[in-house]
Amino acid sequence: MIVLGRIFLLLTLLLSAACAQQTIPFTAPQDRPEALGEAEWPKNHVLALVYHDVQDANPDNTFLSVRTLNMLDQLAWLRENGYQAVSIDQILEARQGGADLPAKAVLLSFDDGFSSFRERVLPVLRAYQWPAVLAPVGAWMDTPADQPVDFGGLAVPRERFATRADIREIADSGLVEIAAHTDNLHFGTLANVQGNMLPAAANRQYDSATGQYETVEAYKARLNTDVQRISQKLREVTGRSPRVWVWPYGAASGMALEVIDRNGYQMAMTLEGGLATVQNLRDTGRYLIGEDPSTQSFAAAVSGMQNTAAKRIAHVDLDYVYDPDPVQMEANLGVLIQRIADLRINTVFLQAYADPTGDGTVKELYFPNRHLPMRADLFNRAAWQLRTRAGVDVFAWMPVLSFDLDPALPRVTAIDAAGGSDAAVNPVQYQRLSPFDPRVRKQVGEIYEDLAASASFEGLLFHDDALLSDFEDAGSAAREAYAAVGLHSDLNALRSDPEQMAAWTRFKSQYLIDFTLELADKVKAIRGPQVKTARNIFAMPILEPESEAWFAQNMHDFLNNYDWTAIMAMPLMEGVSKADSDAWLSRLVLQVKQYPDAMDKTIFELQARDWRVGKEGPIDSELLVSWMHRLQWEGVRHFGYYPDDFHTDNPRLELVRPALSNAWSTQR
Repeated sequence: MIVLGRIFLLLTLLLSAACAQQTIPFTAPQDRPEALGEAEWPKNHVLALVYHDVQDANPDNTFLSVRTLNMLDQLAWLRENGYQAVSIDQILEARQGGADLPAKAVLLSFDDGFSSFRERVLPVLRAYQWPAVLAPVGAWMDTPADQPVDFGGLAVPRERFATRADIREIADSGLVEIAAHTDNLHFGTLANVQGNMLPAAANRQYDSATGQYETVEAYKARLNTDVQRISQKLREVTGRSPRVWVWPYGAASGMALEVIDRNGYQMAMTLEGGLATVQNLRDTGRYLIGEDPSTQSFAAAVSGMQNTAAKRIAHVDLDYVYDPDPVQMEANLGVLIQRIADLRINTVFLQAYADPTGDGTVKELYFPNRHLPMRADLFNRAAWQLRTRAGVDVFAWMPVLSFDLDPALPRVTAIDAAGGSDAAVNPVQYQRLSPFDPRVRKQVGEIYEDLAASASFEGLLFHDDALLSDFEDAGSAAREAYAAVGLHSDLNALRSDPEQMAAWTRFKSQYLIDFTLELADKVKAIRGPQVKTARNIFAMPILEPESEAWFAQNMHDFLNNYDWTAIMAMPLMEGVSKADSDAWLSRLVLQVKQYPDAMDKTIFELQARDWRVGKEGPIDSELLVSWMHRLQWEGVRHFGYYPDDFHTDNPRLELVRPALSNAWSTQR
């Protein structure tokens, strides 16, 4: 009994110590953030839903079919819960400054032009007097009665799709807007050397016989021909020009949008989640109704549309995937994809450049481009496989300034901290190109254009090399830029005048932001406006805002200019001890909370590796998990880690998955 008593006492002490180390901070109810689902419906926002086929029984997910009874229940649920169906006319009127949309506005859309729309959907719309959008594919609508429809390579009986006469009757109802779903580009096309089939309307084709990609001009010409054909067909059927473009598979393209705009379209629909806004009709996201959901599942999904899904991220180096042997490289990619799928996360920050030596100077890229060697045509393949097989959004992780381009291009230089006037490249910092030189901006912009033209991805992550210290940039182009805005061109004079120093700091911060937004615009012009932006920021400008002078980074500016701000929440990298790391993270979160709405747009990136000299190696997975718990206890929803080493299972999947994934319970 004495032994058992001692064991019990020991266990009690150990549990008490563990609890003392992991005390969950208390937040008073009045200080807790309001759930977005409980917030007031935002002005002129609309919940867009997309159905496909509607069947009386045995729905086939090949066609994303929904049972008629379930659809009826779902529409009834919407009506009984205050949702109001709106038309394209109402949306365009609100966009032009007319009558606002009602609260809880919903846009019903039906893709592909199935014959079931006239038979099973139109009678319900007439009964409700609810408007909707129907988007047929021109080639399927015009398939002869005695031939099957080529449904993306699958032969489907002709009667499954509406005819021209059906479409005309539907249009004449006065309730249904007929949209364009391409004439004949609703299929996958060969889009890279590894054989991936990507949506034909949104991607350039790859010719395996010649080893060449379709040119931008050829791609635009192909799209223009298709757009003109479907537009003419719908004019013949409905008597009016179509106004709404619906992307096959939800995959958009900025280059194609130029063509679509020229052909008079006023709205383009994707399959992005969340509420759509009349302020951005060229990127109208819709919620896909698939797998015949029950009314309960449907209601839960619709009710959560105002919520932003918590970002859970792994930051991945393609250098870990690359191998000179293509067979081994493909095997490595397969291991990575399986690991990401097993993590059950929703986002990957994926390296698009090569840095095998880890010195931060980019000499090669993982996509075809005009200025640097291509180590392997790998990014497109990896991004698409991660999206389709692991179900994650992929952000292309790219440098801003640290490209090893022509030596004649100016690099960022610094004056001596002792006050000398000579300027030189700082050997211990990223070797960066000067953003003030127009030749640099042009070539870096072309690299970003080549990235966008070669791959499909959901977002851009700008690397942490976009920084300038309080001794940089001292190059001639930089000094000319300072003088042009009324600043001293002599850096020592700048630094000795507090007012000039503050203005110089703000100028550099904004200049780097403007440059990154310029790069983002180049990508969006090719890939489309749906591409999101994120940028790495060091922790110090948040913890000590006056240190903006040392980085040319400002948290307030980041929040106002990027979709996401990715904080390098890496305590050991900042010289913080393991014992003090929890308190440091709590302090960092507290500082972020001082900015309005910052927690909804901020991603905390933890470190899975210790880069300190003499201590280089992986972080203990249990320590990383404890940091994740600390962030969650402090109210952080969006977080992840860098790097993921799938070769060595670092961090350990069994430990990190329950703490990181939204799909797993944190109780063990």
